Amino acid sequence: MKMNCLIVEDEPLAKLRLEEYVQKVPFLHLLQSFDNGLEAIGYLQREPVDLLLLDVQMDELSGIGLLESLTHRPEVILCTAFEQYALKGYELQVADYLLKPFSFERFLQAVLRVQGKLLAKHQPPAPAFLFIKTGHRLQKVQLDELLFIEGMRDYRRLHCVGSKLMTPETFRELEAKLPERLFCRVHKSYLVALGKIESVERDRIRIGKELIPVSETYKQQFYRLIQ
Repeated sequence: MKMNCLIVEDEPLAKLRLEEYVQKVPFLHLLQSFDNGLEAIGYLQREPVDLLLLDVQMDELSGIGLLESLTHRPEVILCTAFEQYALKGYELQVADYLLKPFSFERFLQAVLRVQGKLLAKHQPPAPAFLFIKTGHRLQKVQLDELLFIEGMRDYRRLHCVGSKLMTPETFRELEAKLPERLFCRVHKSYLVALGKIESVERDRIRIGKELIPVSETYKQQFYRLIQ
């Protein structure tokens, strides 16, 4: 996903450094750079911008003043040499706060955070149900009632709220139907609904009265999703 960004920075060397950083990131596209907030406001009112890289202390109009004047704000990363604006940045819900001088690695961390937020906004809503093969029919299963799926030799057992369902569909077929951000394979014999997990202790998941093991193969992916 390409992100259109705008730089507003009145220090020439700092502006040049930001432009160099932006050019190093393949998914960033620099629309324009400004050295004052007043010109930037006019641009922001005319053009769609995904990310604003914004200095705080500037002549005529500060970065904080610029943000407070905008009705529709893009994602914002504040770039400043002054720590005292961190609280105000938090109140204005900026994506990140970079203290000068900051490294390219720290800059990249910040823009990756913004990219993640924007990708999440553009994800299609998860389906509310799916149909599962069982016997000679397709059975409708509401996703918010699905607790976990258990492997049973040639079959998979779906544990739902108040019911269980057997299907010959493989874990791979079931995973292809399920929203990745809501369900996770945790063992060769188990796939769980992340939202139904009550606790995790010593690599064991509790869902209701069931304790489900987390195997070494799936451990890294599972903990990344829940954290």
